[in-house]
Amino acid sequence: MPEPPESPLIFDRLLLRARRRRAVAAGVETFLLDRVAADLAERLTAVLRRFDLVLDLGTPGDASRAALAGVPSVGTVISARAPPPESEAGATRFVVADEEALPFRAAVFDLIASALSLQFVNDLPGALVQIRRVLKPDGLFVAALAGGDTLTELRQSFAAAESEVEGGISPRVAPFADVRDLGALLQRAGFALPVTDVDRIRVRYRSVFALMHDLRRMGATNALHDRRRTPLKRATLMRMAEIYAERFADADGRLRATFEIVWLSGWAPHPSQQQPLKPGSAQARLADALRTREISTGEKAGE
Repeated sequence: MPEPPESPLIFDRLLLRARRRRAVAAGVETFLLDRVAADLAERLTAVLRRFDLVLDLGTPGDASRAALAGVPSVGTVISARAPPPESEAGATRFVVADEEALPFRAAVFDLIASALSLQFVNDLPGALVQIRRVLKPDGLFVAALAGGDTLTELRQSFAAAESEVEGGISPRVAPFADVRDLGALLQRAGFALPVTDVDRIRVRYRSVFALMHDLRRMGATNALHDRRRTPLKRATLMRMAEIYAERFADADGRLRATFEIVWLSGWAPHPSQQQPLKPGSAQARLADALRTREISTGEKAGE
């Protein structure tokens, strides 16, 4: 039997971890993660369930764990992620693990939550299958990922500048997933009652260089495996800044930056969950509800 093909390498995950460590050492910027963590806690507060054992999967920093700990229905929270920087090592209980290779037995957790981490895995379908495996029956998975419109302004400006100055473009902003694709992936991974929704956050900056400074402090600069290894030309950088200011400035001169947050949720299947009705089991006709005449197959309207 032939072996299944390996997932393509989209991200250099070792480089990503190194940049996150560097960001923490330099003074990490957490405004986006803090916003997502607060939204996560609010969403879980509305779920009328008790979650005794919770996994915080891959989330950098301590914001998500702290938010989860503040939810009355949440019990013990364990973090699974790469080794954190020394400055974070004592902040929480954690298991050294990679989102692409979970070291847990099946059906362990009542809840798995992840904030702004899973968009950087190379095999997202495989990661979702593993998450589904380690959830208890009727366990809940909730995650926030950067969506496809994240940093669209920066992506467009870099593409235009490189095409103009260098005669071609190179990948500089990650190809984040589309919300419709993510919903389909939840179904493929075996989650019941999958739900996706989008939150768009607009942040304004005095210059594109202030935006890039924040991205460095988030540890979120270019970690694509196929990134260009040569230094960015000054002429390209300056032209990118000009294009960004021309296309994406507000009336007061400040520049817009979009962060699209895609929320995913799904349940590990359980017999107690709501099930779709069997075909032909309806007790009322749609035509009666709409107060119209039902047209049978082959009959033309108006006959």
